[in-house]
Amino acid sequence: MTRAVVITGTRSTGHRDLADYAELFAGYLGPFADSDASFYIGGAKGIDSLALLWLAGNTSSQITIVVPGTVQQQPAEARQSIARSRNRIKGIVELRADELGTPAFHARNRWMVDRSDMVIGFPLAGPQGTSGTWQTINYGAEKGKPHLIVPV
Repeated sequence: MTRAVVITGTRSTGHRDLADYAELFAGYLGPFADSDASFYIGGAKGIDSLALLWLAGNTSSQITIVVPGTVQQQPAEARQSIARSRNRIKGIVELRADELGTPAFHARNRWMVDRSDMVIGFPLAGPQGTSGTWQTINYGAEKGKPHLIVPV
């Protein structure tokens, strides 16, 4: 059975070191990352870029990057992660939004969730907020999709 998983998470990742993220990904992405798994990642900086690099380097799962506009419009960190992982990326979906604002990011998040079986979210630790990470997790929950929340 092929399993499609959305990864969503904070862009603010400087409060932990890379080894911490590698350990989190091994523990919470690893169990879902087999050759039958497919991951949708938003192509932003932070968790998106870190998870992309971890999946590309540690799994045989399929990886699809989804951006609200184009890859060229993504932050440098995200573009670099995509370039470094290009040989492992199955596809890149550019939704080509006219403006890169909240509506475009929410549309990207919904696009990924609508094509997935579950959501794994890495929000900043603390109370639930209104971030894109929480919007994605909550949209998945509204759609009846299993979701795993790993505060960072």
